[in-house]
Amino acid sequence: MNRKKVILIFGLFLFLGACSSNDKEESLPKSQEEKAESKMDSSLSGEQASDKKAEKEAATNDRMVIHQAQLQLKVKNLEKTQMKIERKANEYGGYIVESNVYREDEERVEGTITVRIPEARFQDFLVVTEGQASEVAGRNVTGQDVTEQYVDLKARLKSKRAVEERLLAFMQDAKKTEDLLKISSDLAAVQEEIEQLTGQMKYLENQTSYSTVTITLSQERIVVPGIDNAKLDTWERTKKQLATSANLLLKAGSGIIVFIIGNLPILIVLGGSGAVVHWAMKRRGKR
Repeated sequence: MNRKKVILIFGLFLFLGACSSNDKEESLPKSQEEKAESKMDSSLSGEQASDKKAEKEAATNDRMVIHQAQLQLKVKNLEKTQMKIERKANEYGGYIVESNVYREDEERVEGTITVRIPEARFQDFLVVTEGQASEVAGRNVTGQDVTEQYVDLKARLKSKRAVEERLLAFMQDAKKTEDLLKISSDLAAVQEEIEQLTGQMKYLENQTSYSTVTITLSQERIVVPGIDNAKLDTWERTKKQLATSANLLLKAGSGIIVFIIGNLPILIVLGGSGAVVHWAMKRRGKR
């Protein structure tokens, strides 16, 4: 009986030992799997972070600069120079924004041309335009780097689109009218922000794709005085002077006649009084 108990107890120990070994074997692979999964997750997050970093660096390396230039040129023939500049702008794939010509006086003519030129041909256009001038009176070139602003807008747009997708998913699952109205309001606000961000990005893309060049042209004209034949017409000038003199005489004679006839009563009284005074003085002298 004791022998059977010993064998039973020994068998029980063997069974417990086998179970514990099985548990260890099962738990070991599980822990390794968890480690592998955690390692994979960390590697994936690291790859995503590196991708974002690489994307930002690539966007930063591809700089977005808004170029503008102001040129002041003195030319010999303003009209011909203006036509050449406009033709060259069309050849380079640009377009004319504004073109004006105005004349201050007979000796000076000025004009202004505003041109939009593709960024790739910006420097070439400046060289060609300055070559049309007899003298470059002024040159100012500026550049505004908007790379970081564009990258920020792009990131914000991506985030807003993700929010839009989530709101659309919530809208499909929503069953209450109140929830639908709330989601619709939030969705409209997000979509409005997406439109604003898209518009700002398109504006920056347009400004960086084309450069603005404003050209002021001035032409100094030499005026040679000519002979005015009208001023050399002696006979016409003589007749005009004769008529002027005759008119003066007639006007003077007419004034005298008007004065005498108009003041005749006064003249008679004054004449009679003078004659009486003269007769009296003469008589007194004889005495």
